[in-house]
Amino acid sequence: MTTRNLLRTCPLCEAVCGLELTVDADDHVTGVRGDRQDPFSHGFLCPKGASLGHLDEDPDRLTEPMIRDRATGAWRTASWAAAFEFIAAHVPADGGRSAALYFGNPNAHTVAGALYLPVLLRALGTRNLFSASTADQMPKQVASGLMFGDPLTVPVPDLDRTDYLLMLGANPLESNGSLCTAPDYPGRIKALRRRGGRFVVVDPRRTRTAKQADEHIFVRPGSDAYLLFGIVHTLFAEQLTTVRVEVTGLDEIRAAAAPFTPEVVAARTGVPAATVVRLARELAGAPTAAVYARIGTCTAEFGTVTQWLVDVVNVLTGNLDSPGGAMWATPAALGIVRSRPFRLGRWTSRVRALPEAMGEFPVATLADEIQTPGEGQIRWLVTVAGNPVLSAPNGARLDRALAGLDFMVSVDRYLNETTRHADVILPPPRTLQSPHYDFALLAFAVRNYARYSPPLVALGDRPSESEVVARLALALTGQRPEPGADALAAVDELVIVGTLHKAGMPERRGDLLGANTTEQRLDLMLRLGPYGEWNPDALPTPYGPLNLRVLLDNPHGIDLGPLRPRLPEVLRTASRAVDLAPEPLLADVARLTSRLGDAAPDVVLIGRRQLRSNNSWMHNVATLVGGSNRCTLHVHPDDVSRLGLGEHAVVKSAAGALVVAVEPNGDIMPGVVSLPHGWGHADTASQTVASAHAGVNANVLTDDSVVDVPSGNAVFNGVPVTLSPA
Repeated sequence: MTTRNLLRTCPLCEAVCGLELTVDADDHVTGVRGDRQDPFSHGFLCPKGASLGHLDEDPDRLTEPMIRDRATGAWRTASWAAAFEFIAAHVPADGGRSAALYFGNPNAHTVAGALYLPVLLRALGTRNLFSASTADQMPKQVASGLMFGDPLTVPVPDLDRTDYLLMLGANPLESNGSLCTAPDYPGRIKALRRRGGRFVVVDPRRTRTAKQADEHIFVRPGSDAYLLFGIVHTLFAEQLTTVRVEVTGLDEIRAAAAPFTPEVVAARTGVPAATVVRLARELAGAPTAAVYARIGTCTAEFGTVTQWLVDVVNVLTGNLDSPGGAMWATPAALGIVRSRPFRLGRWTSRVRALPEAMGEFPVATLADEIQTPGEGQIRWLVTVAGNPVLSAPNGARLDRALAGLDFMVSVDRYLNETTRHADVILPPPRTLQSPHYDFALLAFAVRNYARYSPPLVALGDRPSESEVVARLALALTGQRPEPGADALAAVDELVIVGTLHKAGMPERRGDLLGANTTEQRLDLMLRLGPYGEWNPDALPTPYGPLNLRVLLDNPHGIDLGPLRPRLPEVLRTASRAVDLAPEPLLADVARLTSRLGDAAPDVVLIGRRQLRSNNSWMHNVATLVGGSNRCTLHVHPDDVSRLGLGEHAVVKSAAGALVVAVEPNGDIMPGVVSLPHGWGHADTASQTVASAHAGVNANVLTDDSVVDVPSGNAVFNGVPVTLSPA
């Protein structure tokens, strides 16, 4: 049988690896390997990428719109026209006051999510926006927004040049990196050590990543902010600071750190005082160094303070915006250009008065907003590529809340634990039928790079994912487009014309390249971007000025060079300096200080990343389930013996209880237990593999009333629990 070798970027995690696919005459993927000619990933491939064909053609994947009969609960297929007509007929009449939008993290990996979700939000006309961001990285974005003036300005470790890497609460050898786009993280860590660098991991578990480190340091879950404050205190006390960038708030951060002596934080963290001092000295003394912290620290009670202190340390050791330190990528496509400093809490949620961040409310309060009567109660919900019943805190409560909605629409490939509550499900096409450009993730890359993957398989008579979102936006405004009308092109044309007018070059509309208006938008963003041919101050590239043609002519991707210093260019603070002491974060230090004397709970729960999983949506692929990718409770053998546990244990928290299989594991701290995220699949959903390996939902145990105060982020790590034999 005739086969073709095709190229595309893997869309399954943040590593943006290049893939080479073997596709047969019937458009089935018969082989996947890493693209060795990709200048960024160099052929690296993980089990998720290797299974792309199985995921792309999952027999349980929805291929046609589905409509649910509320009286019987039965589902029926519908035409696309009938599905959008059904939605338009059920739009709330209150102008969006009772509507809400939730989108999950797969949207960060799609062109549709990057370019068209804002259109959907405007169509709903609501401030009720929720996403997976407040169950993940919002503390980092809030900290960056307050320090640098822009929440999208997130520095990343310059992995390929650093001499010393301190990593807290991250496991990139399982996750492939997060808010740090770095294909082949294992290879990059090995290269760091080969060149004589030092790699230190701080984590309550001896993770796969920690086992590759020069040193692993156990820390009590949720106490990372204390450890970092101890390092900051030592840097000041021993006069080890070297500040090389313009800052404000130096005296304020010195005063804030004064109470957090190494001896004081040792009692709270479990990290010896001598180790705290040594870490500070090593960071200050290394030729170059970077501190990086991720989801284990973001999803804790002091997540934003922790993320702030990460970059405070990077500043104080002279390593912010410096090669080998923490730096910013220069992505090729022009993104959102912020003109005003970031503001937190411009409005608050209706029920709990939680502050918005980046226009979003915390997902931890979504159930409140659905279940609490009154003006503005959410009765109408749209979800896009998200499964918050499994990913949000107190998932059992949210499950009940969704069942009580008046109407719900989901854009999703599966009938799952969340979408089973929808009235209409609109499935996106196969992955190979969609274009791919990493608008979001390349802003966090450890090397400047760009790659575009056009659709590899024809759509046929179904709409693209971008068109699904655009047509849904029209339906939400009650519009019924004429047969044959191109809703997507109409949306794109408004954006293109408006952008060209703002750039002062409306006459260039006819010069844009692309097989459709979506590609023309990408071409426009490249041409106006930092390397673009319409940018008079464009940075030089080996490929000449950038446009879409350059990417199409280089399907393996293009290397735009190492990270470069970008201060003060990226700053949007009022002072045009790095703010070391933002008022909302200084205010939260009082809360941190008040908890210094708290007794540690007997047992606390943390999460666990798995190499062959990405939250909940890859558990329906047989090749990715089994082996180490199982839903078990890791418990230190001493705790198994102390608590008299057998093969199963009852785990209880303030929010709920579970019975789960026990897996004794000496790589976890005594007094800490770990459950992986995203399991607990319902047998009523139509995912046969996932249902057969259901596991338990860890978020039955997490409390939606507990959040990181500045960002509203959910708290999944350091959750007090009790264990008893089942």
